Amino acid sequence: MRTNYLLSLSLIFVLLSTLFIPSKSLATSWAYQFVVWDGYIYVLSDEYVNEIDKKIGRVTRYSDMESYSGNFSNTFKKGTKYYSIQGIHPEQAIAIEESEGRYIKAFREGKYEFTSSFGGQQGIFKIFIFSIVGIFALSFFYRSVRNNRVKR
Repeated sequence: MRTNYLLSLSLIFVLLSTLFIPSKSLATSWAYQFVVWDGYIYVLSDEYVNEIDKKIGRVTRYSDMESYSGNFSNTFKKGTKYYSIQGIHPEQAIAIEESEGRYIKAFREGKYEFTSSFGGQQGIFKIFIFSIVGIFALSFFYRSVRNNRVKR
């Protein structure tokens, strides 16, 4: 009985562990420096601009290790401001305030695709499996406690 109990606990532990081990590395390797604004990724250039127009946003989340939703950047700290550039539509390029009075140009690359580890159908599947394993573990634990009480 004790061997079955330990074997079952080990199996539950292994199953739960595999749910939380990501299929990708936690650290992200970026191909380039970027900011995300309004659902699009803007890649930083080497070009600086002086003809800024109006403030259009700011970095809401910074990380050089993971992807996030929102106005995310792998380069600039939270709070860094985005500006439109005079004569250039924001669908082409925007300016990012690198330092006081110094603005770097970033070109729109495309739609920003963000998925969380529990996002999409794969995430729903993980939550479903986790729930089933949890229910099984609780029921097993309850039966074990109840059987131990009856034997005493």
